[in-house]
Amino acid sequence: MKKKYGLAPDTTRTTFFNTLSNYKNGQFQNQVLTPALVEGQNMLKVLWHFFGKHTDTTPTAPIPFVSTDIKHLSPEENVLIWFGHSSYFIQLDGRKLLIDPVFSGNASPVRGSVKAFPGSNHYQATDLPDIDLLLISHDHWDHLDYETIQQLQPKVSKVVCGLGVAQHFEYWGWDKNKLTEKNWYENFSPMEGIHITLTPARHFSGRLFNRNISLWTSYVLQTPTKKLFLGGDSGYGPQFKDIGERFGPFDLAILECGQYNERWPYIHSLPDEVVKEAGELKAANFMPVHHSKFKLAQHPWYEPLHQVTLLAEAAHIPVTTPKIGEKVDLDHLGKVWEKWWEPLSYK
Repeated sequence: MKKKYGLAPDTTRTTFFNTLSNYKNGQFQNQVLTPALVEGQNMLKVLWHFFGKHTDTTPTAPIPFVSTDIKHLSPEENVLIWFGHSSYFIQLDGRKLLIDPVFSGNASPVRGSVKAFPGSNHYQATDLPDIDLLLISHDHWDHLDYETIQQLQPKVSKVVCGLGVAQHFEYWGWDKNKLTEKNWYENFSPMEGIHITLTPARHFSGRLFNRNISLWTSYVLQTPTKKLFLGGDSGYGPQFKDIGERFGPFDLAILECGQYNERWPYIHSLPDEVVKEAGELKAANFMPVHHSKFKLAQHPWYEPLHQVTLLAEAAHIPVTTPKIGEKVDLDHLGKVWEKWWEPLSYK
């Protein structure tokens, strides 16, 4: 039981962290002031509201999914396959990548709580081929899942994460030679044909009581034919415009949209902010994630997709909204997607 909590960074790591400009008083820092809660709120108020009555926070019918044989994709296909919430697989220019996989069925240290919606946990580690590169955005339970990570260990060649997150993997028995942890704006090529830059996000980290002792991050992924932005968890902030100016334009930006609330507006993006982020990133297309699998906020479960698609259409920004397991053809983005959540939202 204790094992899944992971391990705090060791002395060697923290000594190095203390030399960094984005680490102060034992914690990593956001680029701008980022309170966990809006001014005038406290955790007691938030919990009181959280456990109150809210409508449509969970679906009344199973989330639809498409069964795709991921192990036998054509090597020439450039595709993305979303698994619900913030987990997705990318096959691009001959490489296979996996981002923030959570297949255990819950997103909490307490078993049986924060359970996956029916239909949303179809895919498991056994459904995946060998993975060239596993990317982890941060160490929260809904992005770094101990059971899933351990099941994937034999399949994964390399892991990339923010500073401090690799300590968890080492504690869980992973080979150090597989692990690379970097700071924001560090870039490298973990293998031929893949270039990675870690970029800032506006969020926080922590698996128990110690917050921000490891780094949260987004990623710029460049291959011979594509440039993608992998957003991780983030509230809106000046980093999006900066990333767009430094690295844009992007073929596709994958942006967190869901589990937001006006009580914590700085650490998760509201739908109108997500559309603004896509514009500032200079993204030709964007895909909203962080929704339709777990209830971590009080909004209707379908609201993120409903709102962000309406706003994107009004702004004339193409948006990609596949079902779980449905192939996204990265060579032909811009198709009109079925609004699969609408029939479920009226039940």
